Amino acid sequence: MPKPVKHRKRPSDVNQWTHALVNESTQSEEDASPTPPTKEQISLLMAAMGRKGGKIGGKRRMTTMTPAARRKIARKAARIRWAAKDRVT
Repeated sequence: MPKPVKHRKRPSDVNQWTHALVNESTQSEEDASPTPPTKEQISLLMAAMGRKGGKIGGKRRMTTMTPAARRKIARKAARIRWAAKDRVT
């Protein structure tokens, strides 16, 4: 029966070897098994990504729209805004 290998074979490339050494020396037991993110953390991350994309998307959308299309959207928004104020009072 062959003896079990106690350590991994060293990479032949010097850069890969140094990378492996750095990883081994800086890795602690805590880093070995990271905990998966919670649903709340995922939700916060996705919300932040959506806000970032929304900011970019709105600016890009306005630069590609025609003035007539912008006017149409603005009128629709104003109508909805004023209709909401009439319902409240």
